[in-house]
Amino acid sequence: MGCASSIHISDRVVHHSEKGSEDSHSPQQTNTTQHQGNPAAGLPLKPPSCKTTLTEVQFGPMKLFKDPLQVLLVFAKEDSQSNGFCWACEKANYRCNVARTPESALQCFSEKHHDLVIIDHRHSRHFDAEALCRSIRAVNSSENTVIVAVVKRPDREEASVMPLINAGFNRRYVENANMMACYNELLQLEHGEVLAQFKLRAGSAIFTALEQSQDAIEITSEDQVIQYVNPAYESTMGYQQGELIGKEIIEVPKSEKNKPDLLETINSCIRKGKEWQGIYYAKKKNGDSIQQNVKITPIIGQGGKIRHYVSINRPLNDNNKSDKSSERVQAESQTDITSNKHKDRRKGSLDVRSTTSRGSDGSSQRRHSSMARIHSMTIEAPITKVINIINAAQESSPMPVAEALDRVLEILRTTELYSPQLGTKDEDPHTNDLVGGLMTDGLRRLSGNEYILSTKQPHHFPSHLASPLSLNDIPPRIAQTMESEDSWDFDIFNLESATLKRPLTYLGLKIFSRFGVCEYLNCPEATLRSWLQVIEANYHSSNPYHNSSHAADVLHATAYFLCKERVKQSLDPIDEVAALIAATVHDVDHPGRTNSFLCNAGSELAILYNDTAVLESHHAALAFQITTRDDKCNIFKNIERNEYRTLRQAIIDMVLATEMTKHFEHVNKFVNSINKPLAALEENGGNSDEESVKSILTSPENRILVKRMLIKCADISNPCRPQELCIEWAGRISEEYFAQTDEEKRQGLPVVMPVFDRNTCSIPKSQISFIDYFITDMFDAWDAFADLPNLMQHLDNNFKYWKGLDERKLHSLRPPPE
Repeated sequence: MGCASSIHISDRVVHHSEKGSEDSHSPQQTNTTQHQGNPAAGLPLKPPSCKTTLTEVQFGPMKLFKDPLQVLLVFAKEDSQSNGFCWACEKANYRCNVARTPESALQCFSEKHHDLVIIDHRHSRHFDAEALCRSIRAVNSSENTVIVAVVKRPDREEASVMPLINAGFNRRYVENANMMACYNELLQLEHGEVLAQFKLRAGSAIFTALEQSQDAIEITSEDQVIQYVNPAYESTMGYQQGELIGKEIIEVPKSEKNKPDLLETINSCIRKGKEWQGIYYAKKKNGDSIQQNVKITPIIGQGGKIRHYVSINRPLNDNNKSDKSSERVQAESQTDITSNKHKDRRKGSLDVRSTTSRGSDGSSQRRHSSMARIHSMTIEAPITKVINIINAAQESSPMPVAEALDRVLEILRTTELYSPQLGTKDEDPHTNDLVGGLMTDGLRRLSGNEYILSTKQPHHFPSHLASPLSLNDIPPRIAQTMESEDSWDFDIFNLESATLKRPLTYLGLKIFSRFGVCEYLNCPEATLRSWLQVIEANYHSSNPYHNSSHAADVLHATAYFLCKERVKQSLDPIDEVAALIAATVHDVDHPGRTNSFLCNAGSELAILYNDTAVLESHHAALAFQITTRDDKCNIFKNIERNEYRTLRQAIIDMVLATEMTKHFEHVNKFVNSINKPLAALEENGGNSDEESVKSILTSPENRILVKRMLIKCADISNPCRPQELCIEWAGRISEEYFAQTDEEKRQGLPVVMPVFDRNTCSIPKSQISFIDYFITDMFDAWDAFADLPNLMQHLDNNFKYWKGLDERKLHSLRPPPE
């Protein structure tokens, strides 16, 4: 059995590209005619692929897998329009059936439950398309099916679509037999309405989980109108669903046992987008009070606003606990809420670090301050809270229980459970836009406009590769500029100017030589020089920010971090080589636009990488393509296969770690798996337990976390650079974002970061938001590990600088001249 490469007609239904369903030579197919091509265009149909590929779809935290699209075409007669859609289905590798009558269409739909049905609405003499649509909608399985009406091109006035919508159609298609028009329509449907319906289907699984949950669950609207309660809630509280749905929360009787201000405190917390958890007395229908452990989570939806509240209520095992005990737990809940405000400690204060005593009071006091900050860190993903609870429970547990909890902690620290629940932050548009622009993959836009970043374009190979530059041949002025490259305050812009915008090759030669990369890879210096030149040639010098100067800056920061004592204790030589290479290539061929832009524009790269880590995947893949394509620049040519695989995996992992959607996951895992265990060891007797410290630093899992954190900090270290360098980088990234906003408006694409409008943007506010949201916690963690007082001092100074400009209501990079 194989995939059919033609259309089979039987019982008035055409089965198009059915995978191995029937043998076309079997006796049952004797009345079958074969359709060899598109008679309208004279083109042969492309045989569909026999391989069924599942498409991965992310739906919130759920990972779904979608089969190839199933399409039903209902056309009474074969014509150029039906042939156009047939060809489009072939090209898209969809599974397709064609029905000629309403009866066969209904029968076929009942058997196969198609994702998409396209009905010919042009000729009422053949059949009533609207009646057929209503009949399909009457089938239970049609709820998530998208149905399209093919209509005649209007002669004069445009007709209303309401009759089609009332009949059950989702969309209309004005007749156009052009095959690419049909193909584009199918693609837009697949990535628009069909994908949305596919996600909605998954919602039934979620509701099944809610219905069967033993926890009492209540969902309310943003106005706190009850929208859903599950059976566990009904049995716990004694109400029936119908008695609660549609009522406001305030209409439901309350228990008198709660503290008078508790409700006000809860509402104040959740309306800010923060989760509340604590003890609460609820009043059952019969008047009894029941003590519950309650967690209320605000759900951020359209427009970045709270759209729902989800309340999970679990009755306490001992309902007879004293009111005094309850008050104590409620007070602890208040302490948790207050501590969450620590995240915003910079707001409204210019002296942002007065409590940390950095730099001025000696190294030991500053190190103690770093450890204290690690223990008080508020990167509170749900899993972080779980780990803290288990840690507290261990202190009073017998040895077998403590050991079992140790194993639990080990499992929790090595799985993907660290992404925090992000909400709005004081409704700051700069923060919201930065988070939206950097941590999402954009909105799928149904449009013919496409931003073409072709993966098929030839990449640059400089003509001077035949006689590459030597380390000994570096011009004296450039060599002098690089004399201080081992200092954090090294000025990359001086090198950019001296090298005529080719800093990466020169700095790479020096740093790779200092770390002995050629010796490790067993490659000639000439090969390394050629490799650096071809990598630099594939950075876009026209980008204001993402050019080879940024790559050189990240390489410099990476080399600086690799020299810190703690980092050297943790990493092996292969890790150091991987880090230097990853830093060099981490943004190669960057188009100067964000992932969200590429996804919204339907770029070739976004399609190739399924809207997931688009640029980072491209940087890593292209780096290896360029490197291995030509022996003259293949720095991996002489290393052993297994070593190459290990090195390649480490480089890819580090480049992918620079993608911002997993920023908080990486920081959380680093804090919980490395910072906190090291801090605990230091507090229990300094560094005397060298074996324990070594086991934390050198475990394979933790070495990966160190490398990810290292390149992440190097990649966005601009706010920790000397002030003039920080200001220059801020201007460059702002200009790149301005240019993206300009292009989005020109092309009619969604504007990913509206605050980055060159006419209205406040650069100081954008920098303050970036530091507050992304930089502070990450560099606190990295400083506690690697000991970086100079960076933290620069960060303080730069934050005060931006804060000062903002308080003067200035929008520019620098204050006006006196």
